[in-house]
Amino acid sequence: MTISATSVRFDDATMWVALEDGRTVGVPLVWFPRLFAATPEARARVEITPFGLHWEALDEDISVPALLAENPRVAAE
Repeated sequence: MTISATSVRFDDATMWVALEDGRTVGVPLVWFPRLFAATPEARARVEITPFGLHWEALDEDISVPALLAENPRVAAE
């Protein structure tokens, strides 16, 4: 079974990804240098697909299974 993202938000240091199973995963932005260096406006232009997260202008793709494999912080919403 594949878990998909439903939304993405950012704070100063973390990317928070809400998952369809109710969890929210927080990962450090420094793990993704393109996102870390991007403006908030560029980060907000994320495309959520069944395969993960995609930022066309930043040339960045992140899969949800990869996020979960990295042992991120997980919070209940």
